Amino acid sequence: MISLEASLDGLKSRIFLMHGRRPYARGYGSYVRTRLRDHLNRAFPDGSLPEAWGLWFDERVVEYPWFFSRLPSGPGKLLDAGSVLNHGPILSHQRLTNKTIFISTLAPESENFCDRGISYVYEDLRESCYRDRYFDWIVSISTLEHVGMNNAIYTRDRSKNESDPESHLKALSELYRVLKIGGALYLTLPFGRSENHGWLQIFDSDMVQSVINLFRPVSSQETYFRYTSGGWQYSSATACRNARYFDPSKGGTITTDFAAAEAVVCLELVK
Repeated sequence: MISLEASLDGLKSRIFLMHGRRPYARGYGSYVRTRLRDHLNRAFPDGSLPEAWGLWFDERVVEYPWFFSRLPSGPGKLLDAGSVLNHGPILSHQRLTNKTIFISTLAPESENFCDRGISYVYEDLRESCYRDRYFDWIVSISTLEHVGMNNAIYTRDRSKNESDPESHLKALSELYRVLKIGGALYLTLPFGRSENHGWLQIFDSDMVQSVINLFRPVSSQETYFRYTSGGWQYSSATACRNARYFDPSKGGTITTDFAAAEAVVCLELVK
């Protein structure tokens, strides 16, 4: 039976498709929720994506499926560093079955799933409370680019308005510390021309390499995705080096199909 929420999302999605099909236009949020549910239940292939994959959709449409395609099944402790898994349909994914899930983020959010056994810690990722080598896996989706930046927009805490773009490396060191030997970090970042937007920054090849060098993985895998006229597709660092970022906080007329990052890099780093 289709829920009332799903029915309303379906209706609003049709409004979005009929009127402009631009990010943040009327019905966009409902379109995102509806299509994300569909994409999470589809197989995520290696090498190439179907035509129109994630058309008019932000980077979550490749970040989530990429992560779930890499995460092993079975029990263990998983840390969500940044609270990007904290949504009902995401936490219901079969790859999270039997896993003990911890979520670390700066401040409480409207959605809370304590009744599912999810543990929440509100902290700065640069000073994690967890003990050494505690987690089997860590996922940090589109989070490190915000560390040391203006996070007062999320917490309403003026002390979180920072400008320390190098401090994401301190957070990375903490993630390394709390990950078990042999454990994996699944990390995604907006990629392209290096830019500082105040509330986040865009990573270029040199910045990505500094992340890898600091983590010192025993093995690693880099996967690049770029938004195209045919939706999201696999790409390369070279092809994405001039990718842009659409920043909704700056206002103005939306002239792009992509809602946020035009390209992302997804890193699997094994300790």
